[in-house]
Amino acid sequence: MPLRWVCGAVWFACLLSAARGADWPCWRGPNRTASSSETGLLRQWPKEGPRLLWVAGGAGERFSTPSVAGGQLYAMGDREGQEYVIALDVEAGGRQAWATALGPVRHSGAGYPGPRSTPTYDSGRVYALGLNGDLAALDAETGTLIWKRDLVTEFGGEIPSWGYSESVLVDGEKLVCTPGGSQATLLALHKQDGSLIWQVPLGDKAGYASIVAAEIAGRRQYVQFTMGGVIGADAETGALLWRYTNTVSGTAHIATPIVSGDAVFSSSGYGRGCGLARISRDGDEWTAEEVYFNTVLANRTGGCVLVEGRVYGCSQAGVLVCLEFATGRVRWQQRLGVCSLLAVDGMLIARSEEDRVLLLRCNPERFELLGEFRQPQRSGRTNYPHPLVADGRLYLRDQDLVLCYDLRSTDRS
Repeated sequence: MPLRWVCGAVWFACLLSAARGADWPCWRGPNRTASSSETGLLRQWPKEGPRLLWVAGGAGERFSTPSVAGGQLYAMGDREGQEYVIALDVEAGGRQAWATALGPVRHSGAGYPGPRSTPTYDSGRVYALGLNGDLAALDAETGTLIWKRDLVTEFGGEIPSWGYSESVLVDGEKLVCTPGGSQATLLALHKQDGSLIWQVPLGDKAGYASIVAAEIAGRRQYVQFTMGGVIGADAETGALLWRYTNTVSGTAHIATPIVSGDAVFSSSGYGRGCGLARISRDGDEWTAEEVYFNTVLANRTGGCVLVEGRVYGCSQAGVLVCLEFATGRVRWQQRLGVCSLLAVDGMLIARSEEDRVLLLRCNPERFELLGEFRQPQRSGRTNYPHPLVADGRLYLRDQDLVLCYDLRSTDRS
């Protein structure tokens, strides 16, 4: 093949990749940071909000935040007494591609029934964890079940009060999750066949947060916020390396920790707050030394995001807070109502637990609103699912509905 053909093919492939934009294949996006790498999006929204491309039913009821990869949206929901993983075709107006039942609904959700985990897409498969502890690997194109494990009956997992809410992590060949309890606080399985790699009996009960992978002090590890605190576990063995407990609330830990360098930020609501721990090691001895703790940013359900050295997050009291990651100094506060956040191209998209969706500038000096709209066709239930951006589109989940907005055009024709 002539060199110019090869170069042309490479150029075309790169152009096609750029045109498709970025997927959002798992909880909080590709790096679990709630940050998108996309650019070229609207920097202000018209009064009516960005153009609504489609609204699709059939996502199943309840609170799972979707993921998007390879032209399909993956979510979880209850239908007729069964817990389902569901795929919608994003190029066909949200038409259902497939739906696969994990098993019967067995957990009440303590008043908030139904699944809330985000399916994880990886290499042509979807991995999903149900409210009851049903963990499955599915073929992403067809929904065919590849393998399935039960965190409770097989690993002694203790279901949290509101049910399993974690979105499982796929890291290389491992799938990592948190059954909780004395038998397998943390668990690593081979992603190909679900066979056991390691399980660690730390005794911690599972919370509602999800694991992030990080390199800290030269060691790859998994950082998780269990009911016993924020912990770092060795990625190869699962052995506990360190623990930080000052953000433990005793009720629920929901927000995913943020790791930057050797520092780990965590936050919890229910009368607690946020803290930063500096992780260090001396040989085999690990230390989590607190840098700061404050009660201003007591984040419950909406998560926090780190942008250029500042943390943005909403307190349980409904106040959006901007603070310095390294020092904890509060830059500004704005009453907004409880909301979840994502960062994209120097902006924040905030989705309230009611019906407001806002576009904000990531401005460390002051609150700066760039646009706002109110979601149509509201279910009336609390908007716990987080917003996500994939390929220039904003996706919102509201119980059985998924709404898709165009973030690149104001053309409403």
